[in-house]
Amino acid sequence: MKLINHFINGAHYQGQEKNTVEVFNPATGEVAARVALASKQETEEAIRVATEALSSWSNTPPLKRARVMFKFKELLEKHIDDLASMVTSEHGKVFSDAKGEIARGIEVVEFACGIPQLLKGEYTEQVGTGVDSYSVRQPLGVCAGITPFNFPVMVPMWMFPMAIACGNTFILKPSEKDPSASLLMADLLKEAGLPDGVFNVIQGDKTAVDTLLSDPRVSAISFVGSTPIAEYVYKTGTQYGKRVQALGGAKNHLVVMPDADIEQAVDALMGAAYGSAGERCMAISVGVVVGDIADQLVARLIERTTELKIGNGIVNEPDMGPLVTGAHLEKVKGYIEKGVSEGASLIVDGRNISVAGHENGFFIGGCLFDHVTPDMTIYKEEIFGPVLSIVRVDDFESAVQLINAHEFGNGVSLFTRDGHTAREFSTRIQVGMVGINIPIPVPVAFHSFGGWKRSLFGDHYAYGTEGVRFYTHLKTVTTRWPTDTRSGAEFTMPVMK
Repeated sequence: MKLINHFINGAHYQGQEKNTVEVFNPATGEVAARVALASKQETEEAIRVATEALSSWSNTPPLKRARVMFKFKELLEKHIDDLASMVTSEHGKVFSDAKGEIARGIEVVEFACGIPQLLKGEYTEQVGTGVDSYSVRQPLGVCAGITPFNFPVMVPMWMFPMAIACGNTFILKPSEKDPSASLLMADLLKEAGLPDGVFNVIQGDKTAVDTLLSDPRVSAISFVGSTPIAEYVYKTGTQYGKRVQALGGAKNHLVVMPDADIEQAVDALMGAAYGSAGERCMAISVGVVVGDIADQLVARLIERTTELKIGNGIVNEPDMGPLVTGAHLEKVKGYIEKGVSEGASLIVDGRNISVAGHENGFFIGGCLFDHVTPDMTIYKEEIFGPVLSIVRVDDFESAVQLINAHEFGNGVSLFTRDGHTAREFSTRIQVGMVGINIPIPVPVAFHSFGGWKRSLFGDHYAYGTEGVRFYTHLKTVTTRWPTDTRSGAEFTMPVMK
């Protein structure tokens, strides 16, 4: 049985093998490998190595750091099929979707290539007589990233390219469900010329996470995952004096106005709800239909949902692959049963699907609920599966109030032909990322990603200019050079003259 291990100090690191968990091929249901879970001591070894590498790397000119990122980008593009195959074999998403994930991650690497410009500070001459002032951004230190199973390449690349380009060292704790891509990225960084110890990978569980959160040598933690764990990471990390950005759960809505292009809206709902089997933090899981178009839209969704092609994500490009594990499949089925018991109308039931030749795979078909109400569990909680809930409302005002009342505020979309409605919606909606006739409004790399309310803990969004701010300290220097004139000691608050 293949054993997946760690990457420390520029080399694959053999773990103690005392504690391992299974890694599945979701399409077949078979155990494909085991992954070693790091002990506290092994995690501390990665922290030690990253700490020792910090001084040299942080003093490396930003231009040289950028050149490593340029080479890393080139290698990612060369090995994109290899990475995508790993993602599909361990996560289950369709191969083309896996390549799309990697392409979005590469965009952040491209942004990090501009770090010499991004780290430039400000300079003001003569803020007072003979006094100048300037600001610089300097690295934080050892940074760590704790990332989820649903984007094993893209989400880590929201973090470590920015952290490393800013002059920090980095420890990645990927999901134990699909760990292989993390090691290939580590190999490619080494091939790109990154010095040993600057980037390390620790496979692990709560033991590794708690060690990273509590160790005083770690300066910053980035996290993406569920809201309960995001809140735990934020509270624990800040308790230990760390800078923390913790991105949590979502319940993303797509509002369809009566004037919207119905076919365009149906296309958007299908792709955003069922793409990657719904295992996206930006998946649309609630369709909010305004007015008397609901019957027409739901009829089209029934047709399209029953036509979804479900299969092995590496074969013949289906619409949807399997869920990541059997345990997660059962969790999603439990939500569906809960929806039925609470009175929602299950108008498309994908629970009994079988994929020929893959009868043991973790497959489920698209599921569609109608007449969902805000008090139902399937409306309130993040399901993380191919389950779309339709909520019917009378008017625009009701749609806005519905969304603003939800505990999550990650992403939202509005489909309309009316510019005033779109402007009013984008102004008033209490959500971090908004799409107008865009189903999944994930910002490009030179903007930043993050939600509101209980979808984000901390003050900084991910990547973009927010990433530069998160991974650096701001330092302001005020200078005056001695002259022959002395004014003597001053005991009042200094005022520039």
